[in-house]
Amino acid sequence: MKIHEYQGKAIFAEFGVPVPEGYPAFTVDEAVAAAKKIGGKVVVKAQIHAGGRGKGGGVKLADGPEQVKELAGQILGMQLVTHQTGPAGKEVQRLLIEKASNIDRELYAGIVLDRSRGRYVMMVSTEGGMEIEKVAAETPEKIIKEWILPGSELLPYQLRRLAYALGLEGDQVKQGLRTLQALWQAFAAKDCSLMEVNPLVVTSEGDVIALDAKLNFDDNALFRHPELQELRDLSEEDPHEVEAAKFNLNYIKLDGNVGCMVNGAGLAMGTMDIIKLHGGEPANFLDVGGVANAETVSNGFRIILDDPNVQAVLINIFGGIVRADRIAEGIISAMQQVEVKVPVVVRMEGTNAEQARQMLDDSPLKFIVAHSLGDAAQKAVMATKGGAA
Repeated sequence: MKIHEYQGKAIFAEFGVPVPEGYPAFTVDEAVAAAKKIGGKVVVKAQIHAGGRGKGGGVKLADGPEQVKELAGQILGMQLVTHQTGPAGKEVQRLLIEKASNIDRELYAGIVLDRSRGRYVMMVSTEGGMEIEKVAAETPEKIIKEWILPGSELLPYQLRRLAYALGLEGDQVKQGLRTLQALWQAFAAKDCSLMEVNPLVVTSEGDVIALDAKLNFDDNALFRHPELQELRDLSEEDPHEVEAAKFNLNYIKLDGNVGCMVNGAGLAMGTMDIIKLHGGEPANFLDVGGVANAETVSNGFRIILDDPNVQAVLINIFGGIVRADRIAEGIISAMQQVEVKVPVVVRMEGTNAEQARQMLDDSPLKFIVAHSLGDAAQKAVMATKGGAA
């Protein structure tokens, strides 16, 4: 789960990470009121779940309330396009009005799970304000890393190494140590999956301040954090993914035209790979879980077919805990409930698979029954091109 910058900064402040004074605003009047409360120069920042807002025109400096009124009117409601939103962009529905900082240096700090090592890693760089992916690709030596075992603490020597790697001096070192320690404490306490501060700045007054806050949380741990679930902004999420979550379906929209319905995440990944191998492009990742009954299949169909790009559907089911013939019953029942106007390719394996395939063949519905995963992918791709499957 993702949250907005202003929400992340509220969590930072809770753990002692220095942040500028700022207030969220949902209307132009609220933005002006926030600017008057802060006084002096402020920054008007669009709040969407994507980076690159400044380059897209979503971050502006204002000298006072009158300019805030003008800029807030321009930014609120705009379709903000960045390198992370895609060409469609995202509508700006809220702002952060924040006290302007006198920036002397821009740094970077981040924490993420390093799956290759099974540890968390805190990263810092002197190249703040840039896309960290670009820094990693072009000058990886400028990213300093320290790994932390799950359940352990960020040790003092690690903190010192990271602080000195940022080129902090004098009192800045103490501030940097406190800030990095607080970031780790917030990350661990809130079950984050990612935390980024880009930029972490040193001001001309010598203060170390988090000028940005990007926090993602582990969905599997949200039951421990009801306070975080209240921060969720459904308008920032794909509506198909939100709908799928209501039925415990694991759905992620992609850009292709072959809709996929599979039971099991690993099998779903393999299905998408083999679709690409045969020259097609998957339209989604959809794992219906261990029980592909009529209800889950019906809801899955409805969500897949709501994507206008889908030109064929590939159902790839392995009958294990649930017999394949029972799953076939569910597919037939779902097809009778949902209007399906595109070819549907079905591949069934596992317990009672032959019986399941016969049931599909005997059904009055027009299924394209495949006898292997390769055969299914080939038929689905051909169907999207108008060829005979």
